[in-house]
Amino acid sequence: MAYPIFDRSQLKLLPLAERVHDMTLADVLPLDAEVEDWPGNELDHLAQNMRTARANEKPVIIMMGAHVIKRGMSRFLVDLMRRGWITHIGMNGACAIHDSELALFGATTESVARYISEGQFGLWQETGFINECAVYARENLLGFGEALGKRLFEEKAPHLEISIAANAYQMGIPVTLHVGIGSDIVHEHPNMDGAATGWASYRDFLVFTHAMQSLQGGVVLNIGTAVMGPEVYLKALSMVRNVAHQRGERINDFTTAVFDLIPIADPTKEVDKSDPAYYYRPYKTILVRTVQDGGRSFYIRGDHRSTIGGLYQRLVANHGN
Repeated sequence: MAYPIFDRSQLKLLPLAERVHDMTLADVLPLDAEVEDWPGNELDHLAQNMRTARANEKPVIIMMGAHVIKRGMSRFLVDLMRRGWITHIGMNGACAIHDSELALFGATTESVARYISEGQFGLWQETGFINECAVYARENLLGFGEALGKRLFEEKAPHLEISIAANAYQMGIPVTLHVGIGSDIVHEHPNMDGAATGWASYRDFLVFTHAMQSLQGGVVLNIGTAVMGPEVYLKALSMVRNVAHQRGERINDFTTAVFDLIPIADPTKEVDKSDPAYYYRPYKTILVRTVQDGGRSFYIRGDHRSTIGGLYQRLVANHGN
């Protein structure tokens, strides 16, 4: 006998108009906003490696978590894509939620503490649009990120200018969504289709892996994602190295960078398993293990407004690009 499952038809979803939002359009920084620059010289070296990669038509791939959007940095990433500095963005599911809510409604982010007590956290009618995009992706043989961007763009979301997914779609730059089933609020919704979500997200994993085939000489930035980014990157890198090895080729000479807040004593050396830092995936995976055969890595520790803003200044404002 199959185990019983929860009856989603009992759920009560409320409109977003009734939600108290912790972020609005006013919190999305304009490109000319004054941001505190990050003080280290690692950003200078990283920016130079990105310039070299793009001059040689090599990829610059970003893996990102949702706090990049919540810190108001969407316009910066959109502009870097428009200027040719970014060739691919991999997002987690929360990114899709905040990106689409801002584009559609001009507000996003709810207080877990406020809404979890009454069981209303995540149960907002309009956000289920993302589940519709998963079904649309499967029906039209698209990746999840492409379907999301396409739907936002074609339906003329009111605030398209700040949507990473919609602008990427318009520019023909892949945005991929890497979703863990059960980890996003839209998975609470009655219209969640697990098969469609899995199909669309796995297709995006293969799109991401295809982009990694050209990584030799390129750059990967892991910004504010402690699990999705390093784990998807690691598996994709193993796949493309497997194929390259069969051809007598190597994918070993590239640059990685991690943008986060965790203190790391020496980001170039792996610590012992007795050290809690060992279990921080971006550290051992992106900064150490995968570049040990000829690559290089940088750890950029600080608030996203400072670190992404500082990188933007080095690539664009200070160089006239």
